[in-house]
Amino acid sequence: MTTNRSHSGSFAHHGPALLTTPFGSHASAHEVIEGLDLTGSRAVVTGGASGIGARTVRALAAAGAEVTVATRRPETAEPLISELASVDGAGRVHAAALDLSDAASATAFARAWRGPLDILVANAGIMALPARTLTAGGWEAQLATNYLGHFALATALHTAMRDAGSARVVVVSSGAHRDVPFDFEDPHFESRPYDPWAAYGQSKTAGMLFTVGARRWTADGITVNALNPGYILTGLQRHLDDDTMRAFGVMDDEGNLKPLPHYKTPEQGAATSVLLAASPLLKGVTGRYFEDNQEARTVYGDDGRPGGVGAHALDPEAANRLWEYGTHALREV
Repeated sequence: MTTNRSHSGSFAHHGPALLTTPFGSHASAHEVIEGLDLTGSRAVVTGGASGIGARTVRALAAAGAEVTVATRRPETAEPLISELASVDGAGRVHAAALDLSDAASATAFARAWRGPLDILVANAGIMALPARTLTAGGWEAQLATNYLGHFALATALHTAMRDAGSARVVVVSSGAHRDVPFDFEDPHFESRPYDPWAAYGQSKTAGMLFTVGARRWTADGITVNALNPGYILTGLQRHLDDDTMRAFGVMDDEGNLKPLPHYKTPEQGAATSVLLAASPLLKGVTGRYFEDNQEARTVYGDDGRPGGVGAHALDPEAANRLWEYGTHALREV
């Protein structure tokens, strides 16, 4: 991996100081990875056929990495694969089946993997299902897809990442986690009323707690960090009705989408994912949460400001408890 001057900015961590990079909030994935050579690296991007996942795949492959697009329907990645096959110097891109709502599918994907794995981007997800939905394994669908499936995948790929010598796991989280601690007493809304946003937020808190629990992998050369990609219009909003989209201010009366000024393009939204996956500025950094290409501040309660990572999502005790919870659940699959 080589660097150019764009990767020589401020990056220091002294006590409580937050990690910073020279990239702005709306930098593109291309800008973040410019000058890096990932030839010889191998990456897996879940949900990499569309949205910010596809932009992540483009950036990593264009820098020379061999990328596997892990998706429920591999045929949807064919246009992206064909596009990158014609890019000079791009690494090989191919697709493989993975259904994150089924932990057995994640385990099967890992068993079929051969050789080391340098980068795993846990990008796929679902948001705000309007009705409580359970998977075949009895898990609430958002928690199953956004957390358990990725937990199953990452733990099953642990040996492949350890064998890489210096592997990175990137967890795409969301600011929706801030107000929703993980409910260990009723994670699947069996007793409490189901709420689409509470379920989504809890699943994203779980992903963040996974990065904290994965500090146990540091001795294996594996680092794990999470990020909030920002506000972006992608297929993630497919379960939101028009009234909700209008309430958010991103749809007009005729049903046309209209991003607000602070929204990012998918290319910009992928930048922080690519930064955590490939930049030498993140070498050795683990268990942290980033937004707008910078480490985010910790939020205790509601400080009235947007952004930041909720303190409950950084709690080592909760992280260890959730790790054991996930491990136990996978034994029953």
